Amino acid sequence: MTLDRLQNFALGIAGLSALGIGAAITLIPHTFYASYGIALGSDPSLLSELRAPGACLSALGAVMLAGIMWRSLAEAALVAALVVFLGFPAGRVVGLVLDGVPSAGILAALVFELAIAVICLVAFRPGRGRAGPRVALR
Repeated sequence: MTLDRLQNFALGIAGLSALGIGAAITLIPHTFYASYGIALGSDPSLLSELRAPGACLSALGAVMLAGIMWRSLAEAALVAALVVFLGFPAGRVVGLVLDGVPSAGILAALVFELAIAVICLVAFRPGRGRAGPRVALR
């Protein structure tokens, strides 16, 4: 399957974002969360519970980037991008409803995640672009 420029861009921005954020959560969680005004402390259980999904986010980011390089992974890369960049905002919206308004940094993350989701949805919408084999949502 062939990806066009917008599809490559969508997977690239999604993949780099997920890989970078996931790596930061995994390797430097105190610094990452401090940027949102969250102090983590030193509880090994809490840190483990943060590092595990951080590593998963990194792995999904790697899949997104692999979809650019290996066309056979393009559909898996798109699924990974949509799961991450629709799933995270969904969780944040649940938090808004149940917990109230979070910090400005968390709200900015919500906007960023939604922007990437929109880019992915536009890039992979059915019927977009020229005729020929393209990866598209079905």
